[in-house]
Amino acid sequence: MNLKLKVKAFNLQEVLIVLLIIGVFMLIALPNLMPLVAKAKSIEAQIQLKYIFNNQTSHRYLYSKYTTDLYELDFEAPKTVQSGGTANYVYDILSADNTNFVARATAITDFDGDGIFNVWEINQDGAPKQIIKD
Repeated sequence: MNLKLKVKAFNLQEVLIVLLIIGVFMLIALPNLMPLVAKAKSIEAQIQLKYIFNNQTSHRYLYSKYTTDLYELDFEAPKTVQSGGTANYVYDILSADNTNFVARATAITDFDGDGIFNVWEINQDGAPKQIIKD
């Protein structure tokens, strides 16, 4: 007896056409999504700057001054994407004295490919501000 079972399946051409259609939709949607990607990644900077602000406030209560040393704040910056981590920003304290401080988060990744890197700052008031928008 010769029984031939026919299995229903997609052929290679059909699969490639579906992938092509999905690719075209992605190309259409991607430029519209880039601002959302940059905004989502900037959340990292805002969270870390708020952490620096909280530690600076505690340091000021203890020592009556702000510090320029991240080590004194017990702040260990997360590993950046350049060094095998996931962070997209580097963090610095630009200035600090008895009453004021300024901390900065500078992007090391150009999120939308326009050559401009995102920069956020926070001071003793505690509200992160976007200095340079990517």
